[in-house]
Amino acid sequence: MMEIKELMQRFSKPGSVAAISVRPQRLEPPVVLDQVRAIEMKGLEGDRSEGGNRQVTFIQKEHMAAVASFLGKPSLEFTATRRNILVEGINLLSLKGKQFQIGEAILEYSGECHPCSRMEEALGEGGYNAMRGHGGITAKIIKSGLISIGDWVGVVSVP
Repeated sequence: MMEIKELMQRFSKPGSVAAISVRPQRLEPPVVLDQVRAIEMKGLEGDRSEGGNRQVTFIQKEHMAAVASFLGKPSLEFTATRRNILVEGINLLSLKGKQFQIGEAILEYSGECHPCSRMEEALGEGGYNAMRGHGGITAKIIKSGLISIGDWVGVVSVP
């Protein structure tokens, strides 16, 4: 029988990048990109992030359907979530305590990305509660590199 520590290192397959966006200024709409440069310990090029633990924000494509359902909508635009990168095929919470690679960049899980009050404005009434438990994660950039749509997302180490 496997120990929990071993099970936490097993993945059926890598995930992949489904969409990318940056927000150049606070309160401005996001800009959708096909690729972006991740800058070590700073954030994504063109994004307003300036270091700290929230250099990059992620949300799972699989959770978008759940949030839309809670809001009584057939679907949601990824950019409405105000996250930088939409991934699919990997459970983002399974990256807790790990470093992971996306394209050329290496990132490190830094926390959960809880919804803020702006979700009511972005998603409509009930947006905040619809996002609870589905807001994704935040990460720090450990190694700079280019991230593109279609790049795989996979664990490289446990720091």
